[in-house]
Amino acid sequence: MDLDVAQVRAFVRTAEELHFGRAADTLGITQQALSKRIARLESLLGTELFHRGSGGKGSGGKGNGGSSGNGSSGGNGDSGSRTGVHLTEAGQRFLPPARQTVAAADAAVAAVAAMSGQRRPLRADVWGHLYAPMRTLAQVAGRAGELVLGHGRDLPSVTTALLRGDIDAAFGRVHPPLPAGLTHRLVRLEPVDVVLSADHPLAAEPALRPDQLCDSVLWAPGPLDRLDFLHRFADRFGIRNRATGVNLGLSHFLAEVAEEPRRFSLVPADVPLPPVPGLRSVPLVEPTPLYAWSLLWRSGNGHPGLTDLAAACAEEAGRSRWLEYDPTRDWLPEPPTSGGDPGPR
Repeated sequence: MDLDVAQVRAFVRTAEELHFGRAADTLGITQQALSKRIARLESLLGTELFHRGSGGKGSGGKGNGGSSGNGSSGGNGDSGSRTGVHLTEAGQRFLPPARQTVAAADAAVAAVAAMSGQRRPLRADVWGHLYAPMRTLAQVAGRAGELVLGHGRDLPSVTTALLRGDIDAAFGRVHPPLPAGLTHRLVRLEPVDVVLSADHPLAAEPALRPDQLCDSVLWAPGPLDRLDFLHRFADRFGIRNRATGVNLGLSHFLAEVAEEPRRFSLVPADVPLPPVPGLRSVPLVEPTPLYAWSLLWRSGNGHPGLTDLAAACAEEAGRSRWLEYDPTRDWLPEPPTSGGDPGPR
């Protein structure tokens, strides 16, 4: 019996996502194509690998066309795409060796590419897009070889993508806890300004201390329990009044800040601010909050582009003094660290 690696990869990704639509998105194929690959693999193995449909293990019939609980055929996996899927017992037994098969195939391709002098582009992504992480990457990208940039994620999505090999590196603010198997290097400590309405009582000040904001309302672009930096800032400096909006981009977010005289928020000082009427940006001092940007990768990833990118970040950090930190005048939620690793290798 000869296995098709593309079919096995489709199975592994669906087993990880437990959802046909999401699995198809991560593979860059249509949902129909993924369903067909899995159906062919099941046909070759002579057994179902997934329970399809909302009824879990007892629903959906067999993969040869049994009716699911919603009246759709279970044969092509489409019912599972809407409601999620579950591994059968056979699927659970097949998953560990299937993962090994995919890993071995990827290693074989990489070995041949290395011998022939080929080098695939470094796949990188970012998170914390409201704070424009691409600004920093753009300053070093030309010295790091060919990069393929993703569309932006949050930190949990980034860590998942790194651990399963979808991307090689990511850039954003790292905060604990991180899953085992990941390493990060601090790249930049960026001063943070306060943005507030021009009608705010403190708007005319040339600079502000964080504790002067304790009677104002911290406006956040989402739940604070998912925004570690803003959450830690509010706790540290006694910001009791907190409110959240919907993250529809920087312009919309800043317009919401400007429309209410008691609101404020934080933005890294070098982020280009869109023209928002009635908005004022003021430096923070005594202490100055610093936003820590880091490069994150899977431990043991030997892509040469990762080494080049880390070296380019270190070079630019030295040239532009990105890592200056004085604990007597600056504030970080946690002490600066590079994750205990000398760098990619």
